[in-house]
Amino acid sequence: MVIRCLEGGPCRFGELRVPLGPITPKVLSETLCAMERDGLVTCTAYDENPPRVEYALTPLGRTLIPLLDAARSWSETRLPALLAARHAGRRRRRGPAPEPPGRARAVDPAS
Repeated sequence: MVIRCLEGGPCRFGELRVPLGPITPKVLSETLCAMERDGLVTCTAYDENPPRVEYALTPLGRTLIPLLDAARSWSETRLPALLAARHAGRRRRRGPAPEPPGRARAVDPAS
């Protein structure tokens, strides 16, 4: 999601938090630091008052955008099949419906 947010150009920390919804500042900060360490994001601090820091995708980080586009296209195309499989899996896990309370189950004497 951070890659998508930075796709349009550099952003400040507060600008990133808005589209990322409920992400905590700590998690966003850790994510940005990890992405910077991995060479996907640059962090530029400007000597201004108040201080300003901007995050931007590196050329390496931009190489992930086509992969994200492909994953989105795949999921949009296959969403109906994915949801059908999920629904079928839930039904299999639940098994037969339980007996209503107060009803005795028939016991097979051969078992």
